[in-house]
Amino acid sequence: MRGDRVDWARAQAEQFMSTLGRRWAHVQAVAARAASIRLEGADGELLVAAAYLHDIGYAPELAATGFHPLDGARHLRSLGEEDLARLVAHHTNARHEAGLRGIENYEDEFPFGGTLLDDALTFCDLSTSPDGQIVTIEERVAEIVERYGPDHVVARTVLAGMPGFERGRERVRRHCAEAGVSL
Repeated sequence: MRGDRVDWARAQAEQFMSTLGRRWAHVQAVAARAASIRLEGADGELLVAAAYLHDIGYAPELAATGFHPLDGARHLRSLGEEDLARLVAHHTNARHEAGLRGIENYEDEFPFGGTLLDDALTFCDLSTSPDGQIVTIEERVAEIVERYGPDHVVARTVLAGMPGFERGRERVRRHCAEAGVSL
């Protein structure tokens, strides 16, 4: 109907994010990182599409609540993209941040899957700097804490998420090793 899902996601991301400077560089690099994981079939396509769209909620015309995972997920749901909406809604410990922000019923609106796709999207996001460089999760979390300040809700969210991020990284690494892919 609309052609290749990754091409569609790339076009959506470009339409809404190409004017956002570093954010656009980050998104493109996260998508390239996702493609390097090489999940098979529809999961691989879904991961790369989600990587292109994970920060779409930062687009000024979509930023209804100011919480980008929620704004992006709602936009994707409005387009009939439920699986993408759920991944975007939960990247990088967003469900925890939603709680800290006082957003009620977040997981009722967007149930968390806890799948390899969830871990892979978060891994790709947190192993890519704001400028699109490959970094460690530890470096990226330190950069986020420094940029926002340690008491900011975003910094508290990523610090609280470290154990899960580390488990997810290992899950992604195991998958890649089994698939003969080096990260």
